Amino acid sequence: MLPPWPGWDGLHPLIIHFPVALLLIAPVFLLLSMVVRRHATGFAVSALVLLVFGTAAAFVAVSTGEAAAELADRTDAITAAIMRHSALAEQARNIFAAITVIFAVLLVLPLFVKRMAKPGVQVAVSLVVLIAVLAGGLQIAAAAHQGGMLVHKLGVHAMLPPERGTP
Repeated sequence: MLPPWPGWDGLHPLIIHFPVALLLIAPVFLLLSMVVRRHATGFAVSALVLLVFGTAAAFVAVSTGEAAAELADRTDAITAAIMRHSALAEQARNIFAAITVIFAVLLVLPLFVKRMAKPGVQVAVSLVVLIAVLAGGLQIAAAAHQGGMLVHKLGVHAMLPPERGTP
């Protein structure tokens, strides 16, 4: 039998690992798009797909995190850590939203502007996006570190429903 499903405020620990994994693996595909010229478009599209799903998951993670934060037992230290974690996570989400939209436009642009379809231009685009994604990855790492501090140092945990048969 499955355990009870947590509410929206209890989903944060389950959701948060998806955007982290998806957004941090995207640079591998950007790098492959620059190195493996024969499949450059496929790798670039794969990177975009990872960015789209990772960014969407980041929106969900921030939302579930906000809901979970409302239920957390608070001290001054916990409140300060939640505020830092929340600000860093929102910044990371916004950074990746911008990167994703810009990269999508830059991938479609060569269909309309033939000069943009040249391999050198595509490598340059991938390199610029790679640098932006790596910088965004640092923002994710900072947000994740603050989340880890909340859980492992300050003892904040998700509010989960009681197991069936438990009073």
